[in-house]
Order: sequence, then C-alpha cells, then structure tokens
Amino acid sequence: MSEFIDSFKSEFVKIIDHYKKELSALRIGRATPAVLENLTVNAYETPTPLMQLASIQSPEPKSLVVQPWDKNLVKQIAKAITDADLGVGVSAEDQLVRVNFPPMTEETRKEVTKKLHQKMEEARVGVRSQREKIKEEIIRQERDKVMTEDERYKRLEELDKLVKDYNELIKDLGDKKEAAIMTV
Repeated sequence: MSEFIDSFKSEFVKIIDHYKKELSALRIGRATPAVLENLTVNAYETPTPLMQLASIQSPEPKSLVVQPWDKNLVKQIAKAITDADLGVGVSAEDQLVRVNFPPMTEETRKEVTKKLHQKMEEARVGVRSQREKIKEEIIRQERDKVMTEDERYKRLEELDKLVKDYNELIKDLGDKKEAAIMTV
C-alpha cells in the first residue's frame, strides 16, 4: 500500500470506530452498559453525556443500574433514558435509576435488525464518500502532473482494495451483531 493511500487510512478508521460505537448501542437480548453510554442528559441546563454524570453497572443479565454522582440528577437521567425510546422499563429511586430490559420479541428483534442494517448502510456510505474524496485527489494530482497515469491507476487499484476490505469489515461486524440480536 502506498504512503499516499496510507495517509487517508485514518479517515476510514474513524468511520469504522463510529460504526462500532453505533453497533454497541443497539440492544441485544442482554443488558449491556453500552446501550446507555451514548445518551445525553440535560444536566445543569447543559446537554451532558451520561458517562460523565454516572456509573452504569449490570447487576443482572436483564437490568442495569445507573448511579449518578450527583443524586439531584436522578430524575433528569430517568427522563433521558425514557426519551431515548430504547424499549426498556425505567424506574427512578432515591439515589439511582434502574433500567429493566424486557425479553425481546420476534418483532423487536426485527426492528433492531432493521436499525442495524441502516447503521451498516450509513457506514458504507461514509466509506464511499471518503473513497470519492481520495479519488478526486488522485485525479487532481494526475492533472497537476504530480503523478503519472500509471501511478494513478495503481493508486486507484489500491484504493479499491482498501474500500473492499473496509466494506467486508462492516459486513462482518454487522453479521456478528445480527447473530447476537437474533439469539434467543
């Protein structure tokens, strides 16, 4: 792989990292703290990530406990979780918020799988748009006589291989997540 193509790899890595983060937030049959990690809570009149306001533990396979460091935020955290429409039961207690995950029905699994496919497509679109930016840069460099026509073809082939590899990674990650969602 040429240094030129390698210089753009970090953009692809950012797309994949974002995709992985999105996948971790998708609900599967078990309760995982990752489902709540990306939530934003309106705390102190400022949107704040939940992870900066509380700890999240999973004492049982079907429930999470959110313990805010400031006990005055229990209601705001419960509201943020309810408003996120995750299909979970939320109960605010004195100093913590309990989040109960009901068993996933076949219909719920299909809905989550549909969201998964949307996230996969968003990641593919991100990879394609990044590919187009790099392709335009390659063509511009050839036009400006920075590289030869042969170099352009070589770099375009390298780019296509890289894009193919990232698209396969997106598919593999999505397939694993789908298997986890469909597992009863």
